[in-house]
Amino acid sequence: MTVSPDVTEPETARIAADLHRLLPAWLARQRWFGGKDWAAPEVEPVLVETVCADGPRLLLVVVRTEHDEWYQLLVGERDAVPAGLTGAVIGPSGGALLYEATGDPELMGRLLDRIAAGGTAGAVEFHRLPGADIPAGLPAAVLTAEQSNTSVAFGGRMMLKVLRHVVPGPNAEVEMLAALRRAGDVPSAAPLGWMRTSPSAPGGGITLAVLQEFVPNRGDGWAIAVQEARACVVGECESVAPLGGFAEEAHALGRATARVHAALAEQLETRELDPAQVDRLVEALTRRLEAAVDQVPALLPFARQLRAVHQDLGEVAKRGNAPLLVQRVHGDLHLGQTLRAEDGWVVIDFEGEPGQPEAERRRLQPALRDIASMLRSFDYAAHHALADVLGVPPGEQSPQNLHGTRLARRASAWAVHNRGAFCAGYTAAGGTDPRSQPVLLRAFEADKAVYEAVYEAHNRPAWLSIPMAAVRRLAGRHRPAG
Repeated sequence: MTVSPDVTEPETARIAADLHRLLPAWLARQRWFGGKDWAAPEVEPVLVETVCADGPRLLLVVVRTEHDEWYQLLVGERDAVPAGLTGAVIGPSGGALLYEATGDPELMGRLLDRIAAGGTAGAVEFHRLPGADIPAGLPAAVLTAEQSNTSVAFGGRMMLKVLRHVVPGPNAEVEMLAALRRAGDVPSAAPLGWMRTSPSAPGGGITLAVLQEFVPNRGDGWAIAVQEARACVVGECESVAPLGGFAEEAHALGRATARVHAALAEQLETRELDPAQVDRLVEALTRRLEAAVDQVPALLPFARQLRAVHQDLGEVAKRGNAPLLVQRVHGDLHLGQTLRAEDGWVVIDFEGEPGQPEAERRRLQPALRDIASMLRSFDYAAHHALADVLGVPPGEQSPQNLHGTRLARRASAWAVHNRGAFCAGYTAAGGTDPRSQPVLLRAFEADKAVYEAVYEAHNRPAWLSIPMAAVRRLAGRHRPAG
C-alpha cells in the first residue's frame, strides 16, 4: 500500500486498516459498485493519499476487490460530519468519522483548488489544461443523477466527474474530450483538467476524475424525449399525433452527433477495415450473441437469423465498393448522454459502454454503432412513455386491452418518426445517411438489442419485452445480402 507523505505512516496504516474492516459492507450498498451479488466483498486499500490536510482532511483512496476490480473513494475525516451527510458515514476511525466526501461542499471546493493549482500530492497528480478558466470559491453540490460515477457541480460553471470503477492506462474520455477541444466548435463540454495517479503508484497511471465546463441546460435528452412521447401517446402533443413535437429536436440531435463524429475522425485515427478485420468484427458480434443466448434463453429462437444478419454485414463490408470505415466513437450513445442547451444539443459522457475494458472502449468502431445505439434509445423512450401512461411495465401490458393496443401503435409511430428525423439530421450535417447502409445498420441495431436483453433479464425482467420486440423485428426482416 502507498502511504501519504502528509501524515505519519502509523496514522495512514490505521486509516487503511479501518477501511479494510469497514468498506465491505459499505461498498455493497453503493449504486456505483459493480459487485451487487457479493454480500461482503474482500477489499484491500492499495492507495491512501491525503490531498487536503488543513482543517478537515480529504483522503483519496483506491481499493482493490477480491475479483481484481479497482474503485476510487474520496474520504473525509471529521469529528462530526456536516448536516445532511449522515448517510455517507463509512465508520469510526481513531476518534473521528470517515465518510464519503463528494457531498461535502467545503472539501470539494478545496479539491477544486488543488486541480486549479496543478502539481502533486504524493502519488496523485493534478492537471490543468493550458488556458483553462478554473475560478475559486464556487459553491459545490453533488449531482444525484449519476449511476456509474459521481458528479460534483461548481456554481453552474464546472463539473467534476469522479470516476468510481477505475482502470489503469489511458482514459478514453480524456483522450476524446481533448480531441474535441482541439477541433473547436463541437457540441460537447470542454475539458478543463483531470486527476490521475502517477505511473509509479499501484496500478500505474489511473485516471481518477475529469473536470469539465458545466453546460446550462433544459434537461437531458431522455427526460425531454419521454415527456414528448408521453404527450403524443395520450394525444396532447403540439403537432399531429402520433408524430409529435420532438422531430425537430431529433433532427438537431442527429446534426450534433454528425459534428461530433466528424471532429473525432479529424483529430484521431481512422481507417478502412480489410477483409480479415471484417471477419474478426463478425466473429466478435457472434461471440456476444452466443454469450447472450446462454444468459437469456428467450434469444435462442432468433439466434440463427441473427447470425445470418452478422454474416450479411461481413459480405457487404467486403465487397469493396462500400468499405467499412472505423474511428473513435462515443461508444454508449443514447438520449441520456445528451443535454439540451439553450443553443442546441450537447453530447456528454464519452466513457464508452459500461463494463467494457478500457482497451475495448478505445477501439476503433464504425460510427454506425453510435447511431444504432441512439435509434434504440428512441424506441426505449417511446415504450417508457407508454408504460407510464398505462401504469404497468411493458411485459405486463395485455394484448387484449384494445385501448392499450391503440396507444402502443402511437408510441411505435413516435419512435419510427423520430428515428427517421435523427437520421435525416445526421445526413444534413454531412454524415453518411445511415439509412443508405441498411444491412450494416441492422446488424449493429441487433447487437445493441441483444445487449439490452441481457441487461433487462438481469435487472428489469418486466422490461425484457422492449429489446425482445426489436430482436424479433430485426431477425424477421432479415434477407440475404445478395
